[in-house]
Amino acid sequence: MAITTEQIKELREATGAGILDCRKALVNADGDFEKALNFLREKGLATAAKRSDREASEGMVELYSHGNGRVGVMVEVNCETDFVGRSDTFRTFAHEIALQIAASAPQYVSPDHIPEDVLEAEREKARNLARSEGKPEKIWDRIIDGRLEKFKDEACLLRQPYIRDDSMTVEQLLLQNVASIGENIIIRRFARWELGESTPE
Repeated sequence: MAITTEQIKELREATGAGILDCRKALVNADGDFEKALNFLREKGLATAAKRSDREASEGMVELYSHGNGRVGVMVEVNCETDFVGRSDTFRTFAHEIALQIAASAPQYVSPDHIPEDVLEAEREKARNLARSEGKPEKIWDRIIDGRLEKFKDEACLLRQPYIRDDSMTVEQLLLQNVASIGENIIIRRFARWELGESTPE
């Protein structure tokens, strides 16, 4: 099957992958756009995984103010080189992450950042709820695990659905950018303030 320039262009816009990679993916998928897209995503994830242990100490701190100053976000996003740190693609990604934080109010970057006492409090909450709903004790562990996963999906930036495309998570967006930029990228830390909110003691 002949692959058209238009198909390659469309796939390139959707994934950020190179022209040759897009052509190869479309050829492998017999011109099926979805299959080619999945092929590139999987390839990107594999490439990104290989890069994840490389040092990332360059990058930028992105500042974002939303709703006429009602919400403020500061996020540090790191990459391997100053060259990439100054690129439009990297800066756009950092800005997208700041928008995500403003809109979805995560509390942590990833599940690894959740303190054990917070997880224990969530387990206790889930246990008490299962008890008060009269659920059989033998399924409490399953209920607690399910509620903990749901909490992590909501509270952790990397596990949240991406605000512009909820078919992917922020982590998948990150890995896609690692694959297309060709460097390890880390969302190091963030802070989010909302006007009038009380700060924890």
